[in-house]
Amino acid sequence: MIIIGEKINGAIPSTGKAIAEKDAEFIRNLAIKQAEAGADFIDVCASVDDDIELETMKWLIDIVQDAVDTPIAVDSPNVYTCIESMKYCNKPGLFNSVSLEGDKVDVSFKVLADTKWECVALLNSDKGIPKTAKDRLEVFTDLMAKCKEYNIDPSRMHIDPLIEMLCTSEDGITMVTEVIREIKKQYPTIHVTGAVSNISFNLPARRIANQAFAVLAMSAGMDSFILDPLNKDMMGMLFATEAMMGEDEYCMEYIGAFREGIFVK
Repeated sequence: MIIIGEKINGAIPSTGKAIAEKDAEFIRNLAIKQAEAGADFIDVCASVDDDIELETMKWLIDIVQDAVDTPIAVDSPNVYTCIESMKYCNKPGLFNSVSLEGDKVDVSFKVLADTKWECVALLNSDKGIPKTAKDRLEVFTDLMAKCKEYNIDPSRMHIDPLIEMLCTSEDGITMVTEVIREIKKQYPTIHVTGAVSNISFNLPARRIANQAFAVLAMSAGMDSFILDPLNKDMMGMLFATEAMMGEDEYCMEYIGAFREGIFVK
């Protein structure tokens, strides 16, 4: 189970305010709290205007690295920003993200190929977001051909099957879980990831919907999560589900996380 802490993102109002005001202590505290909560990566996404995005990314990365040793996920829709941001990181982290839109995957994979960086890849292309499981899996096949071309091992990849709003779905998450299962069947060592909160947009009691999705997605094979690690209910649900799936020998991870206060009763 891989946790990608999502809190340092300028699209979140409180974080956006801190970035605008250059409140380094706010950012520092977010990094420390997420690391203490068990995040495997700290996502850093500036969400500012293009002309100041890279300098803002450097500012954020410097603060995070001064505060914690947790690897960073460099996050931007602009792959060139991600590539440049990698240079500010003192250890390999997570590249977030690539897709088959335009030349994004080729530009990114050329840089990532001979490194230890991991990479998030979205299952969309120049045709947009595929509407069926079959179409998403066709994009996945093309993506993995690119991985082979650049000699990137599947274990370095975090595939995002594209989690969309539940309230606009005709069949719940059936399509997403079908895609997850097939991805893991084809490549057992690959990771499947996604922003858990996407599922609950425009719904009441979003935390409950998010938790339900996480359990179902884990049972399908999802093992990498972009979420708020400070949400103790969610973290407890993840550890409990992992144990019930037989992936936590003697429930040691569950017990350890409880003792460390990562989740509560």
